[in-house]
Parts: sequence; structure tokens; C-alpha cells
Amino acid sequence: MTAQSTPRAESASRLRDEFTVRWSRPEGERTGHLLVVLHGYGADENDLFSLCREVPERITVASLRAPLGLPTGGYAWFPLTEGLDTDPALLRRVIEATHAWVDEVREEFESVSLLGFSQGMAVATSLLRRDPAGFACTVALSGFVVDPQAQVPQLAGAFRPDGEVAAAKPKVFWGRDQDDPVIPEELVAQSHAWLNENVDLMKIVYTGTGHGIGPQEIGHIVEYLDQFVPGRG
Repeated sequence: MTAQSTPRAESASRLRDEFTVRWSRPEGERTGHLLVVLHGYGADENDLFSLCREVPERITVASLRAPLGLPTGGYAWFPLTEGLDTDPALLRRVIEATHAWVDEVREEFESVSLLGFSQGMAVATSLLRRDPAGFACTVALSGFVVDPQAQVPQLAGAFRPDGEVAAAKPKVFWGRDQDDPVIPEELVAQSHAWLNENVDLMKIVYTGTGHGIGPQEIGHIVEYLDQFVPGRG
């Protein structure tokens, strides 16, 4: 079953009103574990929703629409230049608002995990850096880690220190195509270095998927979630 809503009537919180959310279950049936899905640049909350048919039954999916509408259609978590740079102050506001939304709904569930594709991976890994013990696992697909050295002061204040992240060792699945034409190699290398140093990383490289998600990768994602989401079996 699927349900799509903007949870305006569910809470007086203005933060929640900023997000349109597509849920895999109607209100009243959302139990167990929550998987928060964060789409890529130019997409919307429907883009990755087919994954909800594959995840274990104990998982409820909440697919969020990014807050920035694009003139060409679709939505973005933050504007991008050709080099994937962005306004760090705006990015921080998006990270904080998304984290606030997650914190508001997490009490309804036993645990929470994240899945982010492309630009959504940048947001997902930013959330785990902000709250490294707050998520059962993170699925990071075909994207990058924002400013791995946290050299921009506005972003450094949004994250916990790397030492705290490394101490928590959050579990991360990172899937990508070695020949992804969208994410610059420099960003891939920086992201790889940061992930290797600070998280419990499972990295799998695919061929033939480009900047996308193939059937083999979907199978691996489902296996990973089934292993690390609490309540298996």
C-alpha cells in the first residue's frame, strides 16, 4: 500500500510543513523501522519509491521531496555549480531542517536508517555526521560526502567532530559505478578517504549502471538493510 501526503495536519511544527513526504504505509500502520529516502538532483519523492517494494516488511519507507524547486522541473536539496559546489550556509539549513524532521518522527519507530542517491547521498552522509549514533545504517548511492575535511566554517558547525563519528563507526553501504559520468573523480576520492577513516564501510563498485541503480545493486541494498536493520527474522 502507498500513501502520499504533506503532513501539515499531523503537527503544528513548521519544519515538517517544509517537506512533502511519500509514505509506504498510511498513517496508523507506520511501525517498525523507518527508512528515510533522499532523492537526487532534479528528481522528486517518487523517483526512488519503487525500492519500497523490495525492502524487508519490517521497514516503513518515507521518501522526502527536496525543498528547492528547479526551473527545469524536479527538486534539489541545494543548488549546484558544475563542480558540485554550493552555498554552505544554505546547505547547513537544509541539513538542520532534514535532521529536525527525522528527529520529530523517529519516536514513532524502533529505529531509523537513511538511503540517499547522488545529491541525496550528500545529505544522508551529512545527517550521519551530524548524528553519528542516530541511524542503524546508511545506504549511500552514486554520490559524494560534502566537504570531507569540513574546512568551511558554516559546515563544520553542522557536523560532529570526525573523532566522534569514527568512535561511533556508523554502518554505511556505498554503491557506485566506477565509470559514473556525473560525480567528479576528485570528489569520489575525497569521499572514499573520509568514509574509510570514519565509518564501518561496505563499498561495492558496479559496471554498466552509469549514474543509476541496477538490479544487482538493488539486491545488495536489500541484503544490507536486512542484515543491519534491527528485528531481522
